[in-house]
Amino acid sequence: MINWKQTGHIFNKQPEWTLSSFWAPELFYHNNKVYVYYTARDKNGVSYIGVATSDNPEKEFTDHGLLVKFGKEAIDAFVMEDNGDLYITWKAYGLDKRPIELLCNKMSKDGLRLEGEPFTLLRDDDHTLMEGQYWFKKGDYYYLMYATNNCCGPKSDYQVYVARSKTLKGPYEKYEGNPILTGSNDILSCGHGTVTTTPDGRMFYLCHAYLNGAGFFTGRQPILLELTIDKDQWLRFKSGDIAQLQQPVPFPGTKQKIINEFRDNFKSKKLKNDWCWNYLYSDIDTKTGNGYLLLSGTQKNNSQNGTALCVRSVKPNYSFETQVTNSNKSLKGLTFYGDDKNLVILGYQNNELILKEVKDGKENIIRKMNLPTNKPYLKIKITEGCNCSFFWSKNQKDWHIINTDKNGYNQLDRWDRVARPGLIHCGESDQPAEFSYFIIQ
Repeated sequence: MINWKQTGHIFNKQPEWTLSSFWAPELFYHNNKVYVYYTARDKNGVSYIGVATSDNPEKEFTDHGLLVKFGKEAIDAFVMEDNGDLYITWKAYGLDKRPIELLCNKMSKDGLRLEGEPFTLLRDDDHTLMEGQYWFKKGDYYYLMYATNNCCGPKSDYQVYVARSKTLKGPYEKYEGNPILTGSNDILSCGHGTVTTTPDGRMFYLCHAYLNGAGFFTGRQPILLELTIDKDQWLRFKSGDIAQLQQPVPFPGTKQKIINEFRDNFKSKKLKNDWCWNYLYSDIDTKTGNGYLLLSGTQKNNSQNGTALCVRSVKPNYSFETQVTNSNKSLKGLTFYGDDKNLVILGYQNNELILKEVKDGKENIIRKMNLPTNKPYLKIKITEGCNCSFFWSKNQKDWHIINTDKNGYNQLDRWDRVARPGLIHCGESDQPAEFSYFIIQ
């Protein structure tokens, strides 16, 4: 529970029932399979819950389609097994005038269908907002942990609440001492977590939060905090109700490995699992091996800004670089990527270096210049999360700064995600970009 590695992607292609915006996946092991219950928007743009399964969590999942279609919104799935029966919970009525409710429905034994009618576990009569629930049975009680307030972005102020009941369907009693977890000087907006239990019976709550200060621009981070049940049979965090950035390691003798960089020399014939792309705006085409990456794609949904292949940063101050090794009609190079309509590109096209910004879909060419090389090295340096400096080199040693009148690009951080460093190709699919390496450090 200390050192984690990415082992793959849930989907490598878009499930047929979805339009966009995957979030809030919940993994559940059942019947010798791994289930993922996820939120996505359907073809009408309404957020509902789908389900997919895999025999191995390191391999691609098979989608089984839409599972929970309820009202104007059904999000944040969580699944619990109780006395041999499966139950799924979700947040409902978030877009209605009525109070938010955490609803529950029994499922089939295979976890792929709903059975019977939904019922209410808890209602937001206090209008504190309510979502991201975790539900479990321990001792005499069913405990329902959930997040209140706002989840995401600069003004987010998530907190963790708890309620309990001696019966599955309730009524659930809210703890008078809520919230049981709030932010601190180091950590902001803690919530939407799941508990994992160690072999010796200890409970650890894994949720997302933001780091304070410049660390905010690395996006929502997973934090791990130990839970306990006190003599009054209420849940509390061992370190108290104020989130602590540093915690004792769960197991003696373990040590956390700090990840400060990412490197890919493209010698493998398969992309590293760290890479991600925005399927909504392009179908990506890649080929790797022998120290080169060929990148292109086909634009979708009226996209005008290429195919981006990105990696998530792990710190607010870093640089990333590459070498473009071919020259053709396409623009190719580095990107600092918010979304399809908000990004920065430092690229090479027709023997010219081009630095441009796209803001709210409007393009602005910042610099354009000829280069004394046809295989340029490009670098972008990031400070304080969103300040950019731009460089080029012909030998990877002597770097030349590109003078600009602007270095702050706060608009790249969207309310639900942060800007990502990566590679980009803008052009026809028969005019691919070729890169010899990529480094973040």
